[in-house]
Amino acid sequence: MSLFPTLPERMIAMRYLRTREKDGFISFIAIFSLIGVALGVATLIVVLSVMNGFRGQLYDRILGMNGHIQIAPEKGVITDWESVAERVARVPFVMAVTPVAERQTMLTTENATRALTLRGIRAEDLERREIIAQNIVSGSLAGFTDKNNPIVLGERLRQGLGLRAGEQIRVVAYVRDDKGGVQTRSVTYEIVASFLTRRFEFDNALGFVPLDLFQEDFGLAEDAVTSIDIMVADAARAGEMVPQVREQLDREGLRVSDWRTRNARLVGALELERVMMFLILGLIVLVASMNVIASFTMLVRTKGRGIAILRTVGATRGGVVRIFFLASASVGVVGTLAGAALGLLICANMKPIGALLTQITGGPLRGGAEVEFLATLPVRVQAGEVAAILVLALALSLAAAIYPARRAARLDPVEALRYE
Repeated sequence: MSLFPTLPERMIAMRYLRTREKDGFISFIAIFSLIGVALGVATLIVVLSVMNGFRGQLYDRILGMNGHIQIAPEKGVITDWESVAERVARVPFVMAVTPVAERQTMLTTENATRALTLRGIRAEDLERREIIAQNIVSGSLAGFTDKNNPIVLGERLRQGLGLRAGEQIRVVAYVRDDKGGVQTRSVTYEIVASFLTRRFEFDNALGFVPLDLFQEDFGLAEDAVTSIDIMVADAARAGEMVPQVREQLDREGLRVSDWRTRNARLVGALELERVMMFLILGLIVLVASMNVIASFTMLVRTKGRGIAILRTVGATRGGVVRIFFLASASVGVVGTLAGAALGLLICANMKPIGALLTQITGGPLRGGAEVEFLATLPVRVQAGEVAAILVLALALSLAAAIYPARRAARLDPVEALRYE
């Protein structure tokens, strides 16, 4: 039996899809089934693309502030960090090696006290971090090398304290003396710039000072840091490069981890959400496919006399199967292609659509950087994901076409014409 319908079979299948006065309701259901498939596919593409955009922006901000791979001591600090950095730089595809010193401190002014994660970093390394250098909202990074005691703060922290560039702040930290005792150390810095990354934990509790100044102020040796950040050519493959970096280390007591490991809970939650959203929204396409089964099963019942006549004039069971399979599958295939086109069109025009929706809902959303982050609807369309959606929709559509076609083929011509 041939799997492909002949020209007469295609003509009969298309005729069954046309609206007739007697069975117009069935054609009406078929049209809405097509619309349902199209909307389901479009919704899947748009929602998953927006989720990819949010996830990508979140990952970019995490990776922009921290290294793709990090070397940290199991306890204490990393001494003679330059030799470690020199060895790590030999690993293929390592783009940059950045020494970092970090300490939890308290920032105090005349009116307030706030927790501050203070990082010591070289000026050239800070300028290379685009998430900082390209998001300076007050002051300038030039002061990071020109001033005696410069500090760069998160913008939300600066605003919360009511400070401006050029004003001074006092940072208090606990340090250990030569005898192992704990003492407080207070250091005064001058605000030279502030940055806005639109991530609360960075903008509200992070500051940078020059590395050599940090080491001097908080009792670290000139060759000591608390971690080494490594930037690689492909962040997605950072995990594969961890063993290569570990092989280059010439000492014990150092821990090497990639960014996914350090943010395992967040990454795991986002990936799980992605899978669950795909499955949940896929149910829309499944429901539309069930409508295809229902509408064409009803069509088989109403076309019983016509099917019987086809059989009596020589149509085979295989021919009847091909006719009704083509008719019902056409609804799903056309709906899938139309939905894909609609979804990609919406993704390509998401910014003007978002602006229009913002105007309709009453103007710009207010509520800070986090609300703005959620309101901009970033979109990243992944070809593999779109292909998976199309395969799913087409598979469901073709599967839905099987039952009506087989039911039509099993129709007994004698029974269908007995009372005619």
